[in-house]
Amino acid sequence: MQTKRMTYPGRFLPYALLAPQVIVTLIFFIWPAGQALYQSLLREDAFGLRSTFVGLENFARLFRDGSYVNSLSVTVVFAVGTTLLSMTVALLLASTVNRMIRSRSTYTTLLVWPYAIAPALAGVLWWFIFNPSIGIVPYMLEMVGYQWNHRNSGSDATLLVIFAAAWKQISYNFLFFLAGLQSIPQSLIEAASIDGASPIKRFWTIIFPLLTPTTFFLLVVNVVYAMFDTFAIIHATTAGGPAQATNILVYKVYADGFVGLNLGSSAAQSVILMVIVVALTMIQFRFIERRVNY
Repeated sequence: MQTKRMTYPGRFLPYALLAPQVIVTLIFFIWPAGQALYQSLLREDAFGLRSTFVGLENFARLFRDGSYVNSLSVTVVFAVGTTLLSMTVALLLASTVNRMIRSRSTYTTLLVWPYAIAPALAGVLWWFIFNPSIGIVPYMLEMVGYQWNHRNSGSDATLLVIFAAAWKQISYNFLFFLAGLQSIPQSLIEAASIDGASPIKRFWTIIFPLLTPTTFFLLVVNVVYAMFDTFAIIHATTAGGPAQATNILVYKVYADGFVGLNLGSSAAQSVILMVIVVALTMIQFRFIERRVNY
């Protein structure tokens, strides 16, 4: 089967159609990335009136700074916890909904709704739920002997932001897992059932291996989400505290640049984050490329 070739009536029409996307990319990605890279090589005063070229000194100082190393470790814990929790719950919900026949569309709609909530609102919602003074969860935990207080306890604060960020991402993961489950041929599952395989064995030997491409895609997307798209959740719930227990990398960029006015260090941190997301994207691209070639 031959693919029909598209021809344009004018020579400049293809470039005109590409121009809006190219302009948006240049203005909102290339130019800010270039500015960040340039500023990361400078040391500027708080008002941006004087600047001194320092080369890679800002990057070297970051890895000698204990607060940045702490922020890096906090980010790893937060990203791993958010990714595992959101993907596990989403896979469980998708497996349950996939077995339904009559009410599948209703449950799918209800489970997708949380994704439409703004991250800041999601953070405020979970802040109220876990508020030590008025929250329902601390009240229930106190009944069993646990004093919840994310204002003073770093572990409680970490759990709070992980719960809030994971809850926001479950809907996204659920849609992809459900689509992946529905694409698996039922004949394979029925054949395994006839051979006497239990539901758990069918899941781990047939269903989950066939979900590997979807799982890897979501793994990368969730790590990127936890590292870059959770600023509003952190800001609304803990503001990086207590004692920098939830001060992830993207929040530290804001704290150092907009609060501390350390523009050179903040720019260097944003460059490192940009390198991380480019690396994750390349890993995902290579995996998809291998799957297609295979």
